[in-house]
Amino acid sequence: MSPEASAKGTVPFGEYRTWYRVTGELGAGRPAVVAVHGGPGSTHDYLLPLARLAEDGWPVVHYDQLGNGGSTHLPHKEPGFWTVELFEAELANLIQRLGIADDYVLFGQSWGGPLCARHAMTAPPGLRGLVVANAPASYPLWLEEMARLRAALPPGVEDTLRRHEAAGTYDSEEYLAAMRVFYDRHVCRVTPWPRDFLSSFMEIYNDPTVYYAMNGPNEFHVIGSLKDWSIVGDLHRVRTPTLLISGRHDEATPAVVQPYHDEIPGARWEIFEESSHLPHLEEPERFRAVLTDFLKSL
Repeated sequence: MSPEASAKGTVPFGEYRTWYRVTGELGAGRPAVVAVHGGPGSTHDYLLPLARLAEDGWPVVHYDQLGNGGSTHLPHKEPGFWTVELFEAELANLIQRLGIADDYVLFGQSWGGPLCARHAMTAPPGLRGLVVANAPASYPLWLEEMARLRAALPPGVEDTLRRHEAAGTYDSEEYLAAMRVFYDRHVCRVTPWPRDFLSSFMEIYNDPTVYYAMNGPNEFHVIGSLKDWSIVGDLHRVRTPTLLISGRHDEATPAVVQPYHDEIPGARWEIFEESSHLPHLEEPERFRAVLTDFLKSL
């Protein structure tokens, strides 16, 4: 289990509220690690194991991005409301409101990776380090790799996926079963799925507003507003010490992660051989050792 939160609450973000929890004591020595979850439209739950960093002196901030979890839900907003810039502004607002802008590290997982990289491009003076975990820098490239991974699924699975995608029947039992074959290979290889991951999965299911608008019905069928989005051309602007993380069986394949390694000066890349998209749940001990080593190096 992750350590108990020392503080929970919400901060104002315009007319809305962003929910957060802090584990450990902010400003007590080591920089705060801000955990930025994926989706867009997931929640903090599946990243809760990061809270254990507080045992070694790094306070950890989790939060739910607008539209999900404990933050303000806006199910009636038009898809155009949900933009990258909105979530960039929310992250910057949270950092200011919690008073950690002069000393913090960002941990961005999946969609949270490019979101944190965009933040780092603004050269915030208090940003000590950046961790980009299992993340795309280009959604067109992500989709190319998804097609390759899908083609390698067991016979019949891809046909089932294509048939339901053409019909738009994403909630059929047959489609969900075929989807699960992909997820068990490339998203989470731990069975049964860990409770924290299941919690985030159900949160998306309960309010898919943001996920559907920006991503699509699942990880490998991206038809939302992000489908043509890329930050590859701007990655050279990141000057923060950077750790890249991916799994050998990750939907974020080496080709997906490569632009970060190519473009961010001095970026270090660790591949987890027994993991897919969630090394912090699939290889927790090695994950913690790698992350702690990086934090100590800052």
